[in-house]
Amino acid sequence: MDVTLTGETRLFYIVGDPIAQVKSPPALTAILMKRGANALLVPAHVAPADLELFLQAARATRNVDGIVVTVPHKLAALAHCDEPTERARFAGSTNVMRRGADGRWRGDNTDGQGYMDGIAACGFDVAGKTALLVGAGGAGAAIAYEILARGAAHLKVHDIDTARRDRIVGRLGERFPGRISVGDADPSGVDLVANATPLGMRDGDPLPVDATKLAGTQFVADVITKPEISPLLVAARALGCAIMPGAGMFNAQAELLVDRMLGMETA
Repeated sequence: MDVTLTGETRLFYIVGDPIAQVKSPPALTAILMKRGANALLVPAHVAPADLELFLQAARATRNVDGIVVTVPHKLAALAHCDEPTERARFAGSTNVMRRGADGRWRGDNTDGQGYMDGIAACGFDVAGKTALLVGAGGAGAAIAYEILARGAAHLKVHDIDTARRDRIVGRLGERFPGRISVGDADPSGVDLVANATPLGMRDGDPLPVDATKLAGTQFVADVITKPEISPLLVAARALGCAIMPGAGMFNAQAELLVDRMLGMETA
């Protein structure tokens, strides 16, 4: 179905900094149209210092029905949700916001579900296994929760922002006692190595883990969609590891995002 742009077309934004790497606008617009919605998803490049102004403008624009939130705004955007879901509150972040009929903005976080659904689609089951997660930001917090909720035996979390790391380890430790601890960049001995940082998007970025200590029996997953195969995954694949690129996460959660964009919230 082709887009027919009219004065009745509803708008959704995807906001991030940078934004050129996102694949969401055509993919999610296609799903919206398939569901019969006269709506478009438009990319918005907004610096952190301007996020509050952007969200205020979105509230004032009456034909804006929702916002998909990407790096680095997921943590900050939660404060602008009038009604965050329990999952978003626990993660401390939101990746999708929707204006309700009452004018209140509801927020959810589908990152953890999408990431782990993508990994499962590649044939890896985290239940009973050990994992190292690098990155405790907006996506990382949601992924950490989902790894443990799906039955991982133990999760180690590494982040160079130690205060942020310790917050998520402490919060998850209360919910999943004895199954989470602080980790580092050494991926030795775990079954799943999960990157939830932007490292690898820019030339010259360091790898999020010490790739020399990867083993071919490990499953390695990344959130990065550009490049399609991140430097971490290039190194992992060369060692014989099974991998999931960021596209796997996106594909798995695309329908979930559109559900939330159209107001089909879940607890």
